[in-house]
Amino acid sequence: MSPKTRFENLLEAVPDALVGMDQKGVIRFVNRQTESLFGYDRDQLIGQRIETLVPESLWQIYAEHRDDYFADPRARSTGLDLQLNGRQRDGTAFPIDISLSHIDTGDVLLVITAVREVNQRKQAIKNAQLVEAIVASSDVAIISSTLEGIITSWNPAAEQMCGYSSKEIIGRSGSLLTPRDRAGEPSALLEQVRNGQTVEHFESTLARKDGTLVPVSVTVAPIRDEGGAIVGASTIARDLTELKRAAQYARNLIETALDPLVTISPEGTINDVNEATVKATGVPRDELIGTDFTHYFSNPDRAREGYEQVFAQGSVTDYPLTLRHRNGALTDVLYNASVYYDTGGNVLGVFAAARDVTGQKKAFEASQRLASIVECSQDAIISGSLDGKITSWNPAAERLYGYSREEMVGKPADFLTPEDRAGEIKVVLEQIVAGRHVENLETNRVRKDGTVFPVSLAVSPIRDTEGAVVGTSVIHRDLTEQKRALASVQSIAAIVEYSNDAIIGRTLDGAISSWNPAAARMFGYTSEEIVGKSIDLLVPKERAGEMISILAKISAGRPVDNFETIRVRKDGTVFPVSLTISPICNERGAVVATSVIYRDVTELKHAARYSRSLIEASLDPLETISPDGKITDVNEAAVKASGVPRNKLIGTDFSQYFTDPDQAREGYHRVFEEGSVTDYPLTLRHRDGTLTDFLCNASVYHDPEGNVLGVVATVRDITRQKEAFEATERMASIVEYSDEAIISSTLDGIITSWNPAAARLYGYSSEEIIGKSIQPVAPKDRPDEIKDLLAKIKTGLRVEHFETTRVRKDGTVFPVSLTVSPIRGIDGAIVGTSVISREMTTQE
Repeated sequence: MSPKTRFENLLEAVPDALVGMDQKGVIRFVNRQTESLFGYDRDQLIGQRIETLVPESLWQIYAEHRDDYFADPRARSTGLDLQLNGRQRDGTAFPIDISLSHIDTGDVLLVITAVREVNQRKQAIKNAQLVEAIVASSDVAIISSTLEGIITSWNPAAEQMCGYSSKEIIGRSGSLLTPRDRAGEPSALLEQVRNGQTVEHFESTLARKDGTLVPVSVTVAPIRDEGGAIVGASTIARDLTELKRAAQYARNLIETALDPLVTISPEGTINDVNEATVKATGVPRDELIGTDFTHYFSNPDRAREGYEQVFAQGSVTDYPLTLRHRNGALTDVLYNASVYYDTGGNVLGVFAAARDVTGQKKAFEASQRLASIVECSQDAIISGSLDGKITSWNPAAERLYGYSREEMVGKPADFLTPEDRAGEIKVVLEQIVAGRHVENLETNRVRKDGTVFPVSLAVSPIRDTEGAVVGTSVIHRDLTEQKRALASVQSIAAIVEYSNDAIIGRTLDGAISSWNPAAARMFGYTSEEIVGKSIDLLVPKERAGEMISILAKISAGRPVDNFETIRVRKDGTVFPVSLTISPICNERGAVVATSVIYRDVTELKHAARYSRSLIEASLDPLETISPDGKITDVNEAAVKASGVPRNKLIGTDFSQYFTDPDQAREGYHRVFEEGSVTDYPLTLRHRDGTLTDFLCNASVYHDPEGNVLGVVATVRDITRQKEAFEATERMASIVEYSDEAIISSTLDGIITSWNPAAARLYGYSSEEIIGKSIQPVAPKDRPDEIKDLLAKIKTGLRVEHFETTRVRKDGTVFPVSLTVSPIRGIDGAIVGTSVISREMTTQE
């Protein structure tokens, strides 16, 4: 190929329009891009003046700079780029960019580019850079591949999600990311892409570099070339781990709710329910879903009317309905319901929650019964002037000191101070005048009868409306019992010291922190040898893993009782023990250590015999029943209740001793289905024909491996239960007249009961406050206080004599002492709180 031919081919390959002209402005050659841009054939242009293509003053500009252009015979750029107008063959003018260069033939080379093409190229570059930035900064994995599945691009989010760097993965097959059980999935998706389809929101699983799996939502789209042909696939993978966790968490919350929850379609059919709804209706979940929700109420028309109100108003609150159980039982409920939407704002249906009013009433009655415990010690609250004169004196002060109000008001406060502490009040008053509080000042005071006793004082300034200190408020707390408690603790320490059981303290990481003499005798180590060492020294090697599950329970705050295992003494001998492990908590309720009691198995056997004695001494009939309904063991009370000797009872069908064997057998089956039954009514027939009504409590029991061995059942004469109920009712009548404000609430702070004393203290009637949040009675400067108290109650802790402030209905703030206790259900689960509020000031 000649140099000229190679040069011409080179000119044809250039993407810009090239025009060569001589020094007179006559066109000598053009390339194919020039023909395309201006619409001429090259034969029409060769020999024409340059003004044919560029009618503006190009030639004049060239003429002005020609001497400079040709001063140097070497080929170089003119250094001049021009923006002019070109003219196509049909006369159309359009903007162009022109660069001029001198070539060694003596001619001038013009490089001409349409401005629109330049702009298109720039925009394309900007678009590509924008897309590249979006892909690089995206928090979702964006991956491209060939149609054969070979990865061609890999953004940082993909690297973070899957663990592979771009260097490790680009050029390799995407099958690396596919779990074995989904081996055919990538090829199926790529086949759809080849057919021009986009696969959206396909839920799958990716395998990370470390072998772990991550749930993802995948969108796969075809990548096309300039001609529209599909040349690859673009995959966007979004990590669904948190979404699935959130969905599972939400489902757990719904299922653990004590209130029946249900979602209902716009047509009125049930879409979903929680377990509480199943229990409330007695209908299995799969039978409820798809049915008309109104079927389960005593008044379907009223239920439908309420449903229509939800759509009309957006929600309903405390809508009264009566729920019918499958067995015919009726329950009055209050419904709260609202419409719910999809992400596009379209109505999906109604979400409804029902609150059993009966349970609310029972909770109120329970709190009223608890008020009988409220007759506990009260704090003496005394106010005084800045010159030390007593201005108020509450009944608790009367009881504490023995003086009546009439005797003490107007007297100096040092009247109560022992002679050896004469200057104490003056020092305290100086701090109060300065606006400072004096808390937990432990000192002594004198009663009317002359006895001196320990007290704790909390002294606060009383301010007027302008904030000036005008007096003092002093809470006197008798420390006599506290001192006795300290002595009791010291007594307990002595008991531990001289206990026959090995009692060992240990940290959560297994270091022994305390070691009593019995532990030294049992294991052979002195405390000097073992304290600070790992408790693993006492554990046989083959049982090294058993403490993992035990520590999991302890960390959750649950004790481990009578765990049978073996341990190793210092001399290497192995012996069986029974462990009782209890969590040790700090003041915030967090588990920080454990206490372990070791007891030799011989004592355990003694205890087992003792337990048998207790069973035999029980007044309630007890029996164990095999899975096929045969009696396997009874106590003496069961023998007396039936009149049948023990050896004749064992091995017989338990149901034959009741007046209704079918009912007895039905209850037995329920034990196996539900794990237990409570207060199941049966009538026992004595051998002599005497009938006795009993309530039966029964549950399944297991062997150490968890296999069901049968049922253990106890029956109790209802007569005693009635007597107990009547006694409880008598106690409740005392509670009604308590002077203490007693309030109960749910675990989320909704008030469920409010006694007359609470109405007097806070100014709200029970009708105003029950069902409302307890938060309004807390001052705004203590927004998290109620939340923190409820958190402690949920862990089973009791908060006693907690000093704080509260707000009355009229807005006044006053100091109170709170005792907050958990309310437990029949099964022992914490279902609410009981709060005893004691005002700590008395107005004159």
